[in-house]
Parts: sequence; C-alpha cells; structure tokens
Amino acid sequence: MNPEAIRKLLSRRPFLPFVVRLSSGESYGERHSECIAIAKTRIVVTEPEEDRVAVCSLMHVTSVDDLQTT
Repeated sequence: MNPEAIRKLLSRRPFLPFVVRLSSGESYGERHSECIAIAKTRIVVTEPEEDRVAVCSLMHVTSVDDLQTT
C-alpha cells in the first residue's frame, strides 16, 4: 500500500472512518485520524477503545475501505 493513499484518507474533511485490512486477515477500524502514524514502510494503528496498538508493514496492507457506521 502506498503511504500517500492513506495520508489522503487521513486528510479528508470531514474525516470519514475507515478500516485497514492486512494480508494476515486482521483488520483495524479507524474512527479518529490521530490514531494512525505513517512512516516510510510501516503504519502504526491504535484502537484506544480496544487498548490495541499494531505496527504493520505497509507491504501487508491489502486494502483500506470506508468503515460502515450504522
């Protein structure tokens, strides 16, 4: 995954929640833009409500989709 594509999602106004999906099958729902940090080859994803933090290789991010909030 290209880090610029994720940065674009983070800069949308208003911010729209999204899901980061990994090649392992794991997924992380992002409801707040400040809960993600993007480096050159990695992404740090936090889920404060779940008390969860993950450091993932961008190479393993398979998709980033809008989070369905109903």
